[in-house]
Amino acid sequence: MPVSVTLTDVRAARDLLDGVAVRTPMQSSRWLSELVGGPVLMKAENLQRTGSFKIRGAYVRMSELSAEERARGVVAASAGNHAQGVALAAQLLGIQARVYMPEGAPIPKLNATRGYGAEVVFHGSYLHEALAEAIAHAERTGAVLIHPYDHPAVVAGQATAGLEILEQAPEVRTVVVPLGGGGYAAGVALAVKEQCRAEGRPEPRVVAVQAEQAAAYPASLAAGHPVPLTQMKTMADGIAVGTPGEVPFAAIREYVDEVVTVSEESMSRAMVLLLERAKLVVEPAGAAAVAAVLDDPTRWATPAVTVLSGGNVDPLLMGKLIRHGMAAAGRYLQLRVLIPDVPGGLAELLQRLAEAGANVMDVAHERVSTQLHLDEVAVRLQLETRGAEHAEALVARLRDQSYDVRE
Repeated sequence: MPVSVTLTDVRAARDLLDGVAVRTPMQSSRWLSELVGGPVLMKAENLQRTGSFKIRGAYVRMSELSAEERARGVVAASAGNHAQGVALAAQLLGIQARVYMPEGAPIPKLNATRGYGAEVVFHGSYLHEALAEAIAHAERTGAVLIHPYDHPAVVAGQATAGLEILEQAPEVRTVVVPLGGGGYAAGVALAVKEQCRAEGRPEPRVVAVQAEQAAAYPASLAAGHPVPLTQMKTMADGIAVGTPGEVPFAAIREYVDEVVTVSEESMSRAMVLLLERAKLVVEPAGAAAVAAVLDDPTRWATPAVTVLSGGNVDPLLMGKLIRHGMAAAGRYLQLRVLIPDVPGGLAELLQRLAEAGANVMDVAHERVSTQLHLDEVAVRLQLETRGAEHAEALVARLRDQSYDVRE
């Protein structure tokens, strides 16, 4: 299938979105720049209206509907970000909207979608199940399906972010962007490459990033056509898509230079660092580009732009992700230490930990075990450290002091 979106379409979408979508800020990142060895910037799409880029494509798609189509209403399927984009666009355009969400969709995304006036219906456990029901609803009622990524107008709308990237970072050499179904990554890559060609300037390298447990594109690109995943499991609901869209697939094959994957631990760690160092709240999918940079800091030509695609995250999930990210970064350490079963044995161990600068969060005694001698006690510890190097030094120090330490 040929690429069905042109630079002219993208420029028209930009004009259409004037006053609707926010021109999101481009922030420099000193800590990422120091790590990479050159300028690294962050395109903060998490600060877009509705908390993600989705309003761009949803509004462009819905604005082209005829009066008769608008009267029939629209239907969409989303884990949350597209839902909010459709709901806000429908509100602005005076269109009735119904959104199907998978069970377990983040509560803030649910509440925001309803807050924009859309009807929300839960269906299935995964996005593809909700999407199938949305398609069925469109066939039953005549409502217009607003696909989250597989439509030329949606891709053109998302592509407007690519034009902004070039305007805000004209010397950019690498663009790193999250990838799910493909609408956003395809649009950004197309806009960046085609605009550079139109201006006769060097094209930046575009790298798209998927969650490794929901990565449909590597196999699809190898096969030359979209290949559905048989299973996926990731906390990054914003890019948890089992089958690439036909429209974005063509553009990604044409314009994206490389697709890489990142682990759950990498995304958690990136989220924590963005919160700590940049003071930005970013959801797991939105942190995927930064996670890729953190995984291999030496490979990126600079200036580089990492796209933070969304910031809609449940506060309860955020707490879990912060703990997960801190563990991935070596900030939490769990040890099992054998000590003599004598008065003061535990106190001495805790003193050693305090001297090493570790904060004890939890302590548990294990006195009865076939693995223990009669004069031994196992102490299970959960510690807070300053990072991976501190954790390694702490374990080495305990062993030097003749403690039997198991991680």
